[in-house]
Amino acid sequence: MIPLPSRSSEPNAAEAGAWADVLVRRRLLHTAVFTPNRQWLVQDRPDGPVRVLLGPADVVALAATIQHRTRTMRPETR
Repeated sequence: MIPLPSRSSEPNAAEAGAWADVLVRRRLLHTAVFTPNRQWLVQDRPDGPVRVLLGPADVVALAATIQHRTRTMRPETR
């Protein structure tokens, strides 16, 4: 596996918002809400616990984790 290049900057609120929107639209998260104190509230399932993410970097990290989990669970199609 080839390592990914490191980021040149920290994720910002717009990037986190875009990732949160994609995760919710693709039904990989039930909800993601940006709060006035710049935290994110996310919920995997309607009846699941609400998690607090402290900022944009945590949202991007969650997206990467979900993406990795989704890709490794897929059967090989090659």
